[in-house]
Amino acid sequence: MTGNPISPTIDFTADGVQHGYLKLPYSHDASAWGALMIPITQIKRGAGPTVLLSGGNHGDEYEGPIALFDLANRLTAEQVTGRVIVVPAMNHPAFMAGRRTSPIDGGNMNRVFPGRPDGSITEKIADYFTRTLLPMADVVVDIHSGGKTLTFLPFACAHVLEDKAQQARCVDAMEAFNAPYSLMLLELEMAGMYDREAEAMGKVFISTELGGGGSATAATAAIARRGVDNVLKHAGVLAGAPEIGPTVRLEMPDERCFAISESRGLIDFCADLGERVAAGQVIARVYDPERSGAAPVEYRAGIDGLLTGRHFPGLVAMGDCIALVAVPQA
Repeated sequence: MTGNPISPTIDFTADGVQHGYLKLPYSHDASAWGALMIPITQIKRGAGPTVLLSGGNHGDEYEGPIALFDLANRLTAEQVTGRVIVVPAMNHPAFMAGRRTSPIDGGNMNRVFPGRPDGSITEKIADYFTRTLLPMADVVVDIHSGGKTLTFLPFACAHVLEDKAQQARCVDAMEAFNAPYSLMLLELEMAGMYDREAEAMGKVFISTELGGGGSATAATAAIARRGVDNVLKHAGVLAGAPEIGPTVRLEMPDERCFAISESRGLIDFCADLGERVAAGQVIARVYDPERSGAAPVEYRAGIDGLLTGRHFPGLVAMGDCIALVAVPQA
């Protein structure tokens, strides 16, 4: 396997605050010997845990970049015991384009892991995380939201893992993040996900979904900022105890939690985020947008729970995720 062409402009072994780039050679029409410059910050002081923080895994999700560009500006070496590595926009080309996927190669960063050092631009970035950044980390936080097509109750999440001791450490970090909701997340698929690579290495890994609609609010950005600080305190990198408030604990027992569209058209939601719904209850109707007088297709909750996520745009296509229903833990 060839080496990854990305070179960092910071020294991962040096103490202090360093702001730099992951420099990835990229020859294109506008710059024959050009490079992609992916911002990275490291704050390090002495021995201690390493926490790896990322946002912008998908480029149209903004709470992570907001919280992490802010953290990079305000965190000092004197505050830190150990090391914090901050990558505010992992898929920087997608982030700069305001797209979920890269405008260069169409790559969905969270579906190409472990990546390839000789692959596409997106695969090269994924490979650098897999083979360089993840091995340095003890705790990994990847901040997501719904992007332009989904919106969620603001939750931090962990996965059910075979290694129950590792799962318990992840759950502890999720609860320390202390979003208004804390979810044991069932993914539609795990193939190619950053999550799986981190968990396979035995890392403490948590993620989030903090809103959506292709923007951030003051409230969701504040959740991200506080959550990052809380995890750094929980890991022992920052002094003090996490700032803990109430959280609603949720779980997803099986695929009944998902409602997937089998039609296309105008979506009419019959419940709002955070509402309790019952199995069999109509949660959305989809109208044929090209004729009047046609009965809408009804979509029903598959399980009792809270409406936790929903399709965001007013039009829905066949195969789109219409809704996520999660179950409050007893």
